[in-house]
Amino acid sequence: MKKGLSMRARHNLEGWSFVLLWAVGFLLFMAIPLARSLIYSFQDLKVSTEGLIPTNVGLKHFRHAFVLDVDFVPNLITTFMSIIVEVPLILIFAIFISMLLNRNFIGRSLFRGIFFLPVIITSGAVLQKLKDNGAETLPIFSQYNLFVKLVEFIPRDILFPMLGILDSLTVVMWDSGVQILIFLAGLQAISVSLYEAAKCDGATPWESFWKITFPMLIPMIFVNVLFSIMNSFTKADNLVMEQIKTVFKASNYGYASALGWIYFVLTFVLIGIVVFIFRRSLGERG
Repeated sequence: MKKGLSMRARHNLEGWSFVLLWAVGFLLFMAIPLARSLIYSFQDLKVSTEGLIPTNVGLKHFRHAFVLDVDFVPNLITTFMSIIVEVPLILIFAIFISMLLNRNFIGRSLFRGIFFLPVIITSGAVLQKLKDNGAETLPIFSQYNLFVKLVEFIPRDILFPMLGILDSLTVVMWDSGVQILIFLAGLQAISVSLYEAAKCDGATPWESFWKITFPMLIPMIFVNVLFSIMNSFTKADNLVMEQIKTVFKASNYGYASALGWIYFVLTFVLIGIVVFIFRRSLGERG
């Protein structure tokens, strides 16, 4: 009598059936273009009536990006510095708002929609139009010239970064919609009995946050850090992305591919650092 598939084999087959379409799509529309762009990054490509004529140039484009290009490295530094500043602000703001929205009050669903609305409308051309009109900055800093008034009391080296952070609060609010929803899902998964037990033991709300809420939200924090980094790296106003688009539109496909791969590798390294930092916390929970 012929035996059928084992339970493990059936589960594996079901899993592959779910990811098959994605795997085929990735191979056709992502893996092949990525491989070609990697090859192009080591070539000069000349446009002709017969198509692209490649000429191997080795590491020429990579050397040009770091040695001769006066814009790429500054744009790269600016992009990474904005991520270092904005991602923690987004996470703190998202946790704070999600804890408020997790309470029972009239109009809670309305406020959840309001905080998620920028995710829908502030993207692509709309976001660029708002930025061109100065919507991403708070007018109070320019109207009242706070820098000149506060520099007498606060050292310049501290005041300038502080005002820069405050001036980016609008962008932080725009970019926090998805993170707020993820934190909300995490908060609603925490059992109320944990807080009741902590309260019976005399724990303050502050202690309950650090002993219960924060540890239980670590997986959501990990997901939101990754999402915030990737969202920042692929934003429409990203300086490196704009430079790559400009070089590509100038038909310098080889150099654009090299810039894209440098950007990809550095992004991958940053994500690897984040995974390494969270590995111990996630491992302890597992």
